[in-house]
Amino acid sequence: MSTPENSSATTPTPAVPPARSATGTGSAARSEGGAAALLDAASLSVGAVMDVPVTLSMEVGRAKISLRNLLQLNQGSVVELERTAGEPLDVFVNGTLVAHGEVVVVNDKLGIRLTDVVSQAERVRNLA
Repeated sequence: MSTPENSSATTPTPAVPPARSATGTGSAARSEGGAAALLDAASLSVGAVMDVPVTLSMEVGRAKISLRNLLQLNQGSVVELERTAGEPLDVFVNGTLVAHGEVVVVNDKLGIRLTDVVSQAERVRNLA
């Protein structure tokens, strides 16, 4: 017969132990423990998505042209954009506007310097 000390079976431990205070298990202790558990769960949830790839894109400008003019485009054609020269570019993450910036050159490659980041509240409004 096996004894608890040499048993190979283990009892699973709960992921978040119940909250206890030095004076017992009052409602204050439960709420503090619950808050700590929520914070731990939130940090685990955020950590789980930190390596998810997103698509970052910049928009120089847009133009509306007729299908006739589109079919007449060839090498060397110039399409006039709605945006003026010197106006900041729009920066999108997965299609959502998150910032504005200007083009820079870094080690012979193009980059973008963010000049204005859209507030979180505005980003949420843009999703709707």
